[in-house]
Amino acid sequence: MLDPDPPFRPVRRREGYLPLEDLGLIGDGATAALVGLDGSIPWLCLPRFDSEPLLCGLLDHAEGGHFTLAVDDLLEARQRYEPDTAVLVTELRGPTGLVRITDALALRAGADLSDDAGAGRGELVRSAVVVHGTVRLRAELEPRGGGQARVLGSGLEVRASRRPDLRLHLRSNRPLTGLRTVHDLHEGDRLDLVLSWGRIHRHHRFAPETMLRDTAEAWRRWMRTCDYSGPQEPLVRRSVITLKLCDDWVNGSLVAAPTSSLPAPIGGVRNWDYRYTWIRDAAYAVFALRRVGFGEEADAFLGWVLDAFEQSGQPRIMYTLCGNPVPEEIQDGGLEGYRRSAPVRWGNGAADQRQHDVYGEVLDCADQWLRAGGEIQPALWSGLAELAEAAASAWRQPDQGIWEVRSEGRVFTYSAGMCQVALDRAAAIGERLGLSGQTATWRAEAEKLRELILDQSWNEEAQCLSEHLDGRGGLDASLLALPLRKVIPADHPRMAATTAAIAERLSAGDGLLYRYLHDQSPDGLPGDEGAFVLCSFWLVDNLILQGHLERAEDLYTSLCARANPVGLLPEQIDPSTGAFMGNFPQAFSHIGIIASGVNLARAKAGTTA
Repeated sequence: MLDPDPPFRPVRRREGYLPLEDLGLIGDGATAALVGLDGSIPWLCLPRFDSEPLLCGLLDHAEGGHFTLAVDDLLEARQRYEPDTAVLVTELRGPTGLVRITDALALRAGADLSDDAGAGRGELVRSAVVVHGTVRLRAELEPRGGGQARVLGSGLEVRASRRPDLRLHLRSNRPLTGLRTVHDLHEGDRLDLVLSWGRIHRHHRFAPETMLRDTAEAWRRWMRTCDYSGPQEPLVRRSVITLKLCDDWVNGSLVAAPTSSLPAPIGGVRNWDYRYTWIRDAAYAVFALRRVGFGEEADAFLGWVLDAFEQSGQPRIMYTLCGNPVPEEIQDGGLEGYRRSAPVRWGNGAADQRQHDVYGEVLDCADQWLRAGGEIQPALWSGLAELAEAAASAWRQPDQGIWEVRSEGRVFTYSAGMCQVALDRAAAIGERLGLSGQTATWRAEAEKLRELILDQSWNEEAQCLSEHLDGRGGLDASLLALPLRKVIPADHPRMAATTAAIAERLSAGDGLLYRYLHDQSPDGLPGDEGAFVLCSFWLVDNLILQGHLERAEDLYTSLCARANPVGLLPEQIDPSTGAFMGNFPQAFSHIGIIASGVNLARAKAGTTA
């Protein structure tokens, strides 16, 4: 649970790894780092989110690399963010004293985070001060594959063996004789460290306190735009910042998560690289951001989606942050994986899958773009019209679906529903602008497809809609998204029955939901998985739309309580222990916090979205 003043707690490790719950996130709009409760930084990709990691101890605690400030004989620790910022504070208590470490990926003084421009300085600031007593503080910078250092100016030039392309410079207010140093500090003493990349800062003024202050001020200026007032307001505000930390500020794209290959479950093989942009995230993220005051970020993401679509000439389900094809999926045998959960993967093999929901995702983004005041030029409209035509027939063909199954394709109800969205939005755009095209035909086809989904996917024996359009197959929590995309009204008797069935039959306990049951819906991969966090927020939204506000708010409150003390949520949760699973933090989960909070607030106020 998010706690602005959390209690100290012992630092736990399993097989040498911190639990994901004991990690915080910092970032600068180009990359992000995870900071552990123990003072370690086990994850940092440079210079961008999807670059090879410089620090990869998250996926191999012995060989992956880290940047650690460690207290001898650590007793307990706690973490918190400076309010309304991405500046993270970690306090470590040893037998003889307490040290406070402040971490940030630094932003330029006066940076405007709503602007489509880079705001990062290419510098990681780690500032430690002894609060009381005396502390022996060990500072270690160990890139993956090792590194060498030589004195250069007021600091060290660092050469990472695996990353000769990076120009790294480590500066400090205290002498550094190498990549491992020990500092005996007394109350009030400081150890400031700044790791720079891209350019050498040996002749620049060394001012870490100013850098931290400028960074905090930039975040707080940006957060003044947030106009949310509703349930769980502190966590919603924190989720807005988390989404911004997953955002590529120059391109306007959004990583699904800033990590790769975190397993779901531990010991399984469901380990994927999420450091790319999924088109389906767009409409959900835009909905969430726009409704809490961040229209410029929403517009940037919409514009990025349309640019990527035009550039590729065909709709892809995911792109790199700059809109290019995602690299081929490879396995990295040099890393053991988080808690020995191999394989570690880079790239994503699902990038070339057939997923028919992408037609609806792109056209929904175009519709939102137009509603927000954007223009659709003739060349773009031509491509969008072709998408609508393709969607009119694509729903009949098997695909891999929203969950990107790695088994033989099927005709998924959700995919058909998103083809309905494509036809509906294309018709709406054509009607609004009086554009040429088969507007009337698309409108008629959309209505027919809506009725067909309600009729053909209905499983009379199970008394609910099925994951497959022929009414067979298991139950799938993605059906909860159909009312949110306005395919089927949430209060339609068949949708209401499906909502109840999902809440009961896909329940993992205490409000958590599985995406589907693997024995009923085989996906081509061995083993089971945890509860998928976003699905529970979809259930909250359906309960709201069906008028069950008290149930919805109770569920929302219980889900929000699952965030870690700094307000972060993963992709999945182990229902038996509450432990975090999968890539972390997951943008989709934080989109759920924001969107469901907005929906609850509006429903309680008697207004509509």
